Formats: sequence, structure tokens, C-alpha cells
Amino acid sequence: MSPRAIAAARVAALIGDFDREPAYKGLAEGLRVLITDGRIQVGVRLPSERELTDALGVSRTTVTRAYAELRDIGFLVSRQGSGSVASLPASRAHRGDHLIFPGDARDDEIDLTCAAPASSPGILAAYERAVGELPAYLSGIGYYPSGLPVLREAVADQLTARGLATSPDQVMIVPGALAGVAVAARALSGRGTRTLIESPTYPNAIATFRETGARLLCSPIAREQADVVDLLATTDQVRPALAYLIPDFHNPTGHLMGDSAREQVAARLRKHGTTAIVDESMIDVALDGQVMPRPLGSFLADSITVGSVSKAYWGGLRVGWLRAPAERMDAMVRSRLSLDLGVPVLEQLVTADLLRNGQALLDQRRAFLRENRDAALGALAEHLPTWKVRVPSGGLSLWCELPTAASSDLAPRAADHGVLLATGPTFAPEGGLDRFLRLPYTQPANVLEDAITRLGEAWRSTLAEDPSARGHDKPTMVA
Repeated sequence: MSPRAIAAARVAALIGDFDREPAYKGLAEGLRVLITDGRIQVGVRLPSERELTDALGVSRTTVTRAYAELRDIGFLVSRQGSGSVASLPASRAHRGDHLIFPGDARDDEIDLTCAAPASSPGILAAYERAVGELPAYLSGIGYYPSGLPVLREAVADQLTARGLATSPDQVMIVPGALAGVAVAARALSGRGTRTLIESPTYPNAIATFRETGARLLCSPIAREQADVVDLLATTDQVRPALAYLIPDFHNPTGHLMGDSAREQVAARLRKHGTTAIVDESMIDVALDGQVMPRPLGSFLADSITVGSVSKAYWGGLRVGWLRAPAERMDAMVRSRLSLDLGVPVLEQLVTADLLRNGQALLDQRRAFLRENRDAALGALAEHLPTWKVRVPSGGLSLWCELPTAASSDLAPRAADHGVLLATGPTFAPEGGLDRFLRLPYTQPANVLEDAITRLGEAWRSTLAEDPSARGHDKPTMVA
């Protein structure tokens, strides 16, 4: 397959105005930032010099010299028959394993690597009620590879109520949403399977698909809104067999894809025969009282939908689900049985109880996260005013843009101040994104304020060594 290409008009729109003194250096720097930030993906063929000259209204010499400079520093590679292809120089800004390990922090550290809150009040009461139901199951062997009927029914009812008609036979209970992604990936992909994945995206999902041998093809996520122009264009170019998408409070950007965009994406995937794995892990953490769009799966009948209670209630339950078309369930069960034989019965009973009776706990969770989000935004405005931050309407984290590509440099300094960070390259399937980092707001407001105060001190030590990071006077908060 020939390399993906980006149109000259799209490059011109992305790069916007650039420094013209001299023009070739300004153009080279603009293109370097686009590649570093993932807006032009690694492996994508840039326009020919003539096409970009016409689109930008500059001289041919300007484009020629800009391309030559990018080749010299490793951001462009010329391949016989493929033109000039975006690349990244080998550096620590490329994460190989893309894995986040939860729970490794010491007592004196604030861990901002994992976007997972502590248990909701009321979880213990749900366990106590579930223990009362447990005796009815003790006479059996305790293995339920597809899940307890009572929980499968509860999940099916919730999906149906949201607009995705589902029967209990279409639901499999798994140990968390990532396990559901792994089951579906093993069932649907193998070595070389063309798999469309967003960039940035959930790091452990990147590793999951790589374990199957899938060929990952990335589509950049728009910075300010859930714009699907690039996703549609990439789908047309690569015609993937499989796609992994997070339309609901995307991790890490927080974007929420609207109904119209979902309809467009579904139509394009259907046109190319692409099966979507839709990750709804964040669906329950809408923070601003908005009406949620219909499930992406309701627009795309052949899709697989995964979800869990980890974000809404507690990750320690380790209960999630996979919803698939009836004709695909046998393949899902076979894939699952090579991984594990089921989720613990007690935790399934707790989850069924929460899905039936947990609305008050969910409301408390949302209020807690909303307070934390607003506290984090206030602390960033005070201590890190040069960072750009989009205000998400849901999810668990802020996706912060630094004035320069320095999140990998910042992380060790932050650790010296007792704050652990997940840097942008962790979320980039093909590397880059070192201008960004994710800040979860899952810890209490006072802890976040302390962490961001320390982070400000670490950033100032970064500035001392890199004056180019000084950037803007205040952050940009986008509603």
C-alpha cells in the first residue's frame, strides 16, 4: 500500500500564518510542529513542492529549502516512489510500550499518571447487599464466561434505554473495558490487519492492538473540538478493516462527538466495510448536565461496544462489558476463553446492584469530578498561565498544551517535586505529541491544587534551561 497523503490545502489550513523572516525557516518550523504534535501523522506523504507552493502562495525555493531542512533534522524522509514522508527523529519523545501502570506511586507522591478516582461513597453498602444474594450462586461451579444473566440483562437494558437496542444474549461481562477491547481485538484482528486508531488515544489500547500484530494507521484528533474531517479522510485513504474509537469524552482530549459527526463516521466506516470497536468507558461522566448523543453503535449495526463501571463507581470492581451483534458473539466467546473464564460472581452482583440503584452515587461522582475539574483549571491559570487548556464537558482529565515540546523534559523535574506525569508521547501511537500532557482531575481538589503548585515550580525549572518555552501570557480556556 502506498503511503497516506495529506492534501496541500489541508497543510495550508493547518499551518496558517507563519514567520516569513526568512520564510523557509518559518515554514520548516511550522511543519515540524505539525509533525511533532501529531496533526501530520508519521508515515503520511506531504504534498509535492509544486502543490505546496501553490497552496501557500510562496516561492518554490521556500518550499524546497524548508523540506531540505526537515530532512536534515529527521522530520522528513524521501522515499523512492513515495515522495516526502513525515517522520520523527529517534528520541525519548517516542514511547515504545505505551503502557500506563496504575498504583506505583509512593505515599509522598501525587500520581497524575492514572485517570481513575477512588471508590464512590456507597460502594460498601452495595457489596453488603450483594453478599445477601451470593448464597443463591454457591451451589454452582462459579464460572460464567458470558456473565451472570442478571448483570447481562441490566447492561442490555441500559444500552437499549440510550438508543442501542440490545438483548442480554448480545452482552458479555469482562474484567473492565480494556479486557473487552482485548477480546474484540483478538477476535477481529491479526498480523497485518489494517486498524484505524486515533492519535492521541488511550495508551493501553495502543499496546493491546500491537499485541495482536495489527498494523496501526493513525488519524489525528482535532485540538479544539471533535472535528472528524481528518478521521473521514484517513478512513477513505486507508480503508481499514478495524477501527478503535472513543467518541464519548475521548481519552485524553475530552472531546464529545456529536450526533451528526457520529452519523458521518458510521456512514464512512460502513462504506469501507470497517468494523468499529467503540470504547464507552467515559459515558457516565458527563459533568455539565448535557444531553448525550446516541451511542455510535446505534448508527453502525456491525460495531462492537465496550464499557465498564470503573469511571462511574470504582475501578476495583474490575467489571466491564462487551456488546456485539448476535452473529459475532460466538467469535467473542472463543476469543475470551483463551484469556480468562469469567468475572468474580460477587463483583458482578455488586455491579448489577449499582446499575439498578446507583443513580444517587453517580450524581455524587459527577459533582465531585466537576469540583475537581474547576479547581484544577483555577490552579493552572494561577501557576501555569502559559499553558493552553481546553475545558472538557466530561471525562476525567485535562489535555494541556505546553508552549514548547517539553513534556518529556518536564516529567523528571515534576517527579523531583513529588508529582508523577503521563506525557504526550505516551498517548501517541507513532510518537510525538511532546507538546502535550494529560492531567487527570480524579483526586480531591486540595490535592490537585497542591500538585499543580508543585508542577508550576517544576515548569519554572524547565524554563530556566529552555527560555523558548515562555510562550503566551495566559492560558486559553475553550468552552
